[in-house]
Amino acid sequence: MKNRILILMQTEALLKEIGLSDKEIAVYLSLIELGPSPVRNVATHARINRGTTYDALKKLLEEGLVNYLDKSTHQYFVASQPEKIINLIKQKQDQLESLKQSAQDGLAELKLMFEKRGGKPVARFYEGPEGIRMILEDVLQTLEKSDDKIYYAYSSAGIRKNVYEAMPDFSKRRIKQEISVKTISLSEGGHLVGLDERKWMPTSKKDLKATYELIYGGKVAHISMDNSDNPVGIIISNLEIYETQKMIFEFNWSKL
Repeated sequence: MKNRILILMQTEALLKEIGLSDKEIAVYLSLIELGPSPVRNVATHARINRGTTYDALKKLLEEGLVNYLDKSTHQYFVASQPEKIINLIKQKQDQLESLKQSAQDGLAELKLMFEKRGGKPVARFYEGPEGIRMILEDVLQTLEKSDDKIYYAYSSAGIRKNVYEAMPDFSKRRIKQEISVKTISLSEGGHLVGLDERKWMPTSKKDLKATYELIYGGKVAHISMDNSDNPVGIIISNLEIYETQKMIFEFNWSKL
């Protein structure tokens, strides 16, 4: 007896988790116990009125947990095999996974819409090679969803090595996604690899300590080294800041 009660309680909890109401659960368990039954018997056993029982049966039919015993008369209802619960759980999981993917696909565009409507600048700080890799990953993911597949970069020799070591396949992935880049080098070095243009800004300073700047998709990222020579970076998400930095870049580009 105790084992039966425990099984019923566990089943009730499981059915609640997959979205059934208390009355729908009561109707389903009544059919499990009664076997094939007319609506009036189910309503009596579940202790709910006949109209509510019909509504519950309709939902259970949609979920595949209940069937008609005689489909020609629709007089008797019967619970489906308990394995149907597992199938329903899998179906719910698939729906949630699809919903999650849709949310991820629209996230970049949603963030840009937020910023265009006056959202406050959002700054995120990153540290170490893994942090720099996350910045580069954000560049690829943001521009993948953008109609304007181009970004702008100020490249500094003192930082360049750390940037590319953090994600050695960055350029390969960028080219595969057909993302272009215009780069202004603040020091010697750097070369073309594909879908890129590069100009050099003359400077008289040796060992120039400048940040590596990326201007892309409504964001501006800065990468530099801290006092312990540990790479650090920041992403600022704000359309106005992005447009300003892009305008300055294009002005400098036109003068080189």
